[in-house]
Amino acid sequence: MRRASVAVLLAVCAVGGIAKEASSRGVPNVLVIYADDLGYGDLGSYGHPTLRTPNLDRLAAEGMRFTAYYAPSPLCSPSRASLLTGRIHYRTGVESWIPPETDTQLAPEEITLATLLKGAGYQTAMTGKWHLNGGLDIAAHAQPDDHGFDHWLALHGWPVPHNRDPRNFFRNDEPLGEIQGYTGQIVVDEAIAWLGDRNEGQPFFLYVPLIEPHATIANPDEYNAMYAEHTRGEPDPFENGLPAPPDNVEARGPGEYWANITYMDHQIGRLLAELDRLSLADETFVFFASDNGAVTTDWRRWWEVNIYGSTGGFRGRKHDLYEGGIRVPAIVRWPGRVAPGSVTDVPVVGYDLLPTIASVTGVDAPSDRPVDGEDFTALLRGEDWHRSRPIYWEFDDDQGFHYALRDGGWKLLADRTLERVELYDLAASRFEVFDVAAQEPAIARRMIETVRRLAADVAADPLRR
Repeated sequence: MRRASVAVLLAVCAVGGIAKEASSRGVPNVLVIYADDLGYGDLGSYGHPTLRTPNLDRLAAEGMRFTAYYAPSPLCSPSRASLLTGRIHYRTGVESWIPPETDTQLAPEEITLATLLKGAGYQTAMTGKWHLNGGLDIAAHAQPDDHGFDHWLALHGWPVPHNRDPRNFFRNDEPLGEIQGYTGQIVVDEAIAWLGDRNEGQPFFLYVPLIEPHATIANPDEYNAMYAEHTRGEPDPFENGLPAPPDNVEARGPGEYWANITYMDHQIGRLLAELDRLSLADETFVFFASDNGAVTTDWRRWWEVNIYGSTGGFRGRKHDLYEGGIRVPAIVRWPGRVAPGSVTDVPVVGYDLLPTIASVTGVDAPSDRPVDGEDFTALLRGEDWHRSRPIYWEFDDDQGFHYALRDGGWKLLADRTLERVELYDLAASRFEVFDVAAQEPAIARRMIETVRRLAADVAADPLRR
C-alpha cells in the first residue's frame, strides 16, 4: 500500500467496520453510476420531449426519482470529492476542477466510500473518470487504489482525443495506450468483466463514473443516425485539451448531444442487464446521478460549442450556483425496499450518499472527522424525512457568487464579501426569478449568519489542505 492508505484503513478499523463480516450479514451490493454534465432535463423521465433514455427511465420506474437532488458542486472534481467522502468539498481542498499536472488531489487521509466498504469486507472497483488528482501517472498523488478500490480502470478528466479510440486510460497504475471503441462501451465492458471475475462470496461496491455526455462528443454512427434530423452537416469531433479552437468548431444542432446521452443510456442498460443475468439485481442498491448541471446553449468556452444540455427550465447552467448548475437527476433502485415508481421532492445532496450507504450496509460512518451528509434511508422507505441541516455550497461561480445555502424552501446566494446577496423562495419562484432579499431581510440575515458559521467551520477542518 502506498502513501497514507495504511493509516486510513486503520482509521476504518477504529470505527468498527473491518471487524464485520459483510458476507454473513446479507448486506446489499452497491452500484453507483455517475454521469458527467448531465442536466436536470436531459432524460425522458425528467421531461425531455425528444431524447430517448429507455434504460434510465425504466430504472426510475423501478425505484425512486428525486426532483430536488443537488450536486455538491457545479463542477466535476469537487462533486466527486464530496460524493465519495460525504464531506463538503472545500473541506477536502478540492475546490474546483483539477487541471492536469497540478498539485491538487483528494488527500490520502480522506476516507472514501470505497475505503469504508472495503474495510467492511466488500470487494471494490471503479471504472471511468477519476479526476481527483493531477494525473494517474503521478506517483506522489493518491490514486484510486489508495482510496480503497481493489481494481480500477480510469482516465484523468476527459478522453484524448475524444470519446472514440481514447489513448489515456490507465488500469491499476498501468497506461493502456489507445483502446479501440467508445468510452461508454470501454468503461462498461470493464465493469461487466469485473463483475464476472469477482468473488461471489463477498458483496461488492462498484463505482462507474461515466465520461458521457461531457464535451467533446463522438458517437457510433448508428446513434448519430437516430437524431440526424436534428443535426446540420456531418459529425466531426475535435480533440480535447487543445490550446486554441480548431477549425471544425461549429454549432451543428442538438443531434450529436442527444445521441451521446442515448448511447450512455444504452451502456447503462448493458450494465443493469448484467446484474439481471447474474441474478444480482434484487440484492443491489443502485444509485444514479449527475455530477453537476448541464452545459446549455449559453456557451461560455469554445470547447462547449455543440453541447445542448437541458436544465429543465432552471436558471443557470454548469459553473453556476443557480439551480441549473446544481439541481440534477438522481434515481435510487433497491428492490423490496424502495417502492417502484416513487418520486420525492425532499432536498437531498450528493454528500448524503456516504452516510446513507453506510446505513444500508450496516457500516459505521467515519467519526474522527466532520461528515456533512445525512442518512436519508427513511426517505427511501417512504417515511416522512426532512434534513436537519441546510445544504451548503462554496464555489467561485461564473455569476460572481461564492456561497449558496438551501434551508427548507429558501435559497440564498452570496459573494465572498456576503454583501451581494440574492434570496429566493423556491416554492414561489422555483426558477429563481424573483429575488426577495429586500422584502425578507430577517430571513436573509439569518441565512447569512448560517453561511458565516459554516464557512468558518469548513475553513477550520483539521484535514483541509
